[in-house]
Amino acid sequence: MNMIELRNVSKKYGRDFSLKDVSITFKPGKIYGLLGPNGSGKSTTLKMISGLVYPNKGEIFVDGELVNRKISRKVAYLTELDMFYDPFTVQHMIDFYATQFPDFEMEKANTLVNDLKLDRSKKIKQLSKGNRGRLKLVLALSRNAPILLLDEPFSGLDPMVRESIVKSLLSYIDFEEQTVIIATHEIDEIEPLLDEVLAIFNGNLIGIQNVETLREEKGVSVLQWFKKIMEENGVYGGEK
Repeated sequence: MNMIELRNVSKKYGRDFSLKDVSITFKPGKIYGLLGPNGSGKSTTLKMISGLVYPNKGEIFVDGELVNRKISRKVAYLTELDMFYDPFTVQHMIDFYATQFPDFEMEKANTLVNDLKLDRSKKIKQLSKGNRGRLKLVLALSRNAPILLLDEPFSGLDPMVRESIVKSLLSYIDFEEQTVIIATHEIDEIEPLLDEVLAIFNGNLIGIQNVETLREEKGVSVLQWFKKIMEENGVYGGEK
């Protein structure tokens, strides 16, 4: 089934809401874009789905199971932050992941390392930001998890690296079996991948659209739709 449900979910850090009474259903076999500026609540949403943080109110279910830390066996999560052991080499990090997740496919990891032109013998602390981003993608995509969460996969990467990452996503995501959520404010790169888009701002879900409907019936791109809905909420041309 691989469905994800957020039911009236709120999350606060101190007095500030990161998510406010949000209800969303992510259906299996689709790729979702979770769009919003920095600080809008995108990362918090992914962290809660992956069981890394818990809501103050509401419930989250993955495949009918109430989310807790054990949900990691069903969820592959690429964080925006570097979560590496710097003294490790690229190969050491891949081997370590293989010991942590039973669904880790070494054959897929080896293919991705070659496709993304990573040096297995290089220490992680010696890698450029682009190559660290590539390694994070290798680790996430090599898992055969039904849920794939990607938090800002293009953050700080140059256009050539972004292009190679999009190609890898197209090649290695199982479009029939996996539910994929990509949280980003870099919209142009991922638009060709997406089935549905959700806009989030200041912890509020402010819009949901089917990408094909946007293109075919409304004649607008995801970026145009996003800018319009943000303007309606007092951003990009309005004061808030």
